[in-house]
Amino acid sequence: MPDHISAPRPETPLSAPATKRTFLQELVGLATAFGLTAAAGPAAAVSLPGTTQPPRRPGMKGKRFGMLVDIRKCIGCQACTVSCSVENQPPIGQFRTTVLQYEIDKPDGSMPAMVSLPRLCNHCEEPPCVPVCPVQATFQRTDGIVLVDNERCVGCGYCVQACPYDARFINHETQTADKCTFCEHRLEVGLLPACVESCVGGARVIGDLNDPNSEINRRMAAHKEGTKVLKPGMKTEPRVFYIGLPDEFVNGVDGQASVRLVAEH
Repeated sequence: MPDHISAPRPETPLSAPATKRTFLQELVGLATAFGLTAAAGPAAAVSLPGTTQPPRRPGMKGKRFGMLVDIRKCIGCQACTVSCSVENQPPIGQFRTTVLQYEIDKPDGSMPAMVSLPRLCNHCEEPPCVPVCPVQATFQRTDGIVLVDNERCVGCGYCVQACPYDARFINHETQTADKCTFCEHRLEVGLLPACVESCVGGARVIGDLNDPNSEINRRMAAHKEGTKVLKPGMKTEPRVFYIGLPDEFVNGVDGQASVRLVAEH
């Protein structure tokens, strides 16, 4: 397998160099100094120790949600993509989650290998999309879920540029930022996210990372050496984990969801 996976760049680039992210963070720091506050108000926000992120807004008390994707069980059927679109109604042609099909040329010239890789917002512990928002429309809850307040969002695209996982987009209909929300409206009433519920192979599991007995923690403990995240070098501490992720994909994945990729030699 090659040591790098590449993809054609979308018309609007969804990744940005570290220098641009640094600039955006400094810009927002200046804006905050001039008095921008979160919609929930300072009294409702919670500051966490050891982080440079803005204060978090209240979420489901005591929980920290994460998702585990077992690539060995993913068959690339796109049931998750369809169910997410039905549940959340993004514009036609835009997706909060999908499964990318990677065709990888083998060095020995044999038939290319096919890898199905589900992609979605990673709901990072240190989400770079949050501090760059000049109006604090993008925010993180205490349970780790990253959301967008569409009433505040001005569609500037800073968060889209800051996300290293190409997980955000500007909604064509609302002209505001859009992304996976872990279907927080379903979690809050005891239901699973649409993508988890519809996965025919049981490849997706969501759960409370703070609960040592949760299914997600049990599965990751059973595959401790094989559990990986995308782009760990970005220091965002993603909370979407993968089992069966080839090493070549860890730092080499690029491109927008739903684009079919062909590996370079």
